Amino acid sequence: MPKRSAARPAAPPAAPPAEDALWPRVTRELADDLAVDALARDRAGKPPFDEVSRLREAGLPALLTPPGPLSGGSDWRTACAVIREIAAADSSIGELLARHYALTWSARFFGTPEQADALERRVADGQWLLAGDTGGTGHPSADAEPPAAPGTTPDLTLTPDGSGHLLHGRRAFAAGVAVADRLVIGAGDTETGDWLIALVDPAHPGVTTEPAHDRLGQRLTGAGSLTFDGVPVAPGQILGTVSHDEQHLTPYATLAPLALRLGLVHVALGIAEGALAEARDLSRAAPRAWQGAEPGPAGYPEQPGRDPYLLLAYGELVAAAHTAAAVVEPATEALARGLLMGGELGVNERADIAVLVAAAEAVTGQAALQITTRILELTAADGTVGDPGFDRFWRNARVLTAQRSPAHSLRAIGDHYLNGAHPPLTLRI
Repeated sequence: MPKRSAARPAAPPAAPPAEDALWPRVTRELADDLAVDALARDRAGKPPFDEVSRLREAGLPALLTPPGPLSGGSDWRTACAVIREIAAADSSIGELLARHYALTWSARFFGTPEQADALERRVADGQWLLAGDTGGTGHPSADAEPPAAPGTTPDLTLTPDGSGHLLHGRRAFAAGVAVADRLVIGAGDTETGDWLIALVDPAHPGVTTEPAHDRLGQRLTGAGSLTFDGVPVAPGQILGTVSHDEQHLTPYATLAPLALRLGLVHVALGIAEGALAEARDLSRAAPRAWQGAEPGPAGYPEQPGRDPYLLLAYGELVAAAHTAAAVVEPATEALARGLLMGGELGVNERADIAVLVAAAEAVTGQAALQITTRILELTAADGTVGDPGFDRFWRNARVLTAQRSPAHSLRAIGDHYLNGAHPPLTLRI
C-alpha cells in the first residue's frame, strides 16, 4: 500500500578527507565494508537506510561539492572512480551515488552560479543524498515538440500559486525514493510551458511514496514511485528553467543526462569487475568438480585454478572487462573536460562527448552481461560449494542495462560516423 513519507532524521556531521589523495583509501574501506554483507543485504532487499548512513560517514555525498570544512571538493574523474569501486562491492549503492552526483550539478546545468553554489553548499553541510530525475515525460528536446503538445503532456506539473508553484503528478524513479534527503525533479510549468527544475523535500505531507518491491535486481536502490499532491515549491526551490523553445536548449544543459548515463556505465563496469574478483577468489580456493572434454593422459592437476578450460574462460572475461574499461576511460575524460567548459561548450564538443558516452554504454553493457552470465555458469558448475550468490551480479547487470536500450546508443554512433549527424540535444536519459 502507498504510504506517506516519514520525516528523516537530520544527517550527522561528516568528516570527509580534505585531500583528493585520501578518497581512494576512504572508498576502498567503504567498499570492503559493503562487500562483507552484500549478499545478505541483497537477499533481504530492505530500503538502504544503513547503507546511506555508511556513505555519509565516509563523506561521499559531498565529494563533488566545492572545497570547505565539510567537503573534499573533488572532480568528476574521482567521482566516477568512486562509483565504480563502490559498485563492484554493491552495485545498488553505486547507482545511488551515480544518480546523486549527476543531480548535484543540476543547478550548474540549468541555473545560475549563485543557485549552483547554494545547492552544493546545502548538500555539503547537510550531507544530503539527492534523488530524482531532471527529465521525464514531456520534457523539452531538440527533436520533440514543446511539453504542452499532444502526446507530450508532462507527468509532473508545476502550477503557479501566488509567488511560488504547486507540484502535482506521479513519476516512477529507479533509485532513492525511500532514502533521499531531497529530490531534484523536472516538471512542466502549466502557464508558460517551460521546464522547471525544482528541489523538493520528500518528507512533505503532500508526497506519497510507493516503494518497488521484489525487483529482479538492483534491489537496494530504494526504487519506487512518488505522487505529488499540491506540494508547494517556493521560488528559492527552483534551481533552473529550460525554455520550451528548443532553440534555447543549450549544449551544456544537455550534459545532464550524459553525466548520469556515464555514471551508470561505471556502475555496470563495477558489476563486471566485482563479479570477476569474487569468482576468482572462489576458483582459487576450490578445485573443479568437473573435467574438460579432453583432459589428456594424466588428467588435470588437482590444484584449484589449474583447469586449462577455466583459464581460457577467465582470460576471455578479463579481456572483455579490460576492453570495456579502455572505452570508458576516454568518455570519462571527455565528459570531465566538457563539464568544466560551462556555457562555452559548443554543439560539436557536446556531440563528441555524446558519441563517446554512447560507445562506453554499448560496450560496457554488453561486457557486463557477458561476464556476469559466464561467471554464473562457472561458479554453478562447482558442486563442492553451496550457493555463492553470484546470481546477484547477473540480476543487477540485467536490470541496470535494461534501463536504456543499447539500440539507441548504437544508432547514434552509426549516424554520427556515417552521416556526421549530431546526437539530438535532449534532456532524456
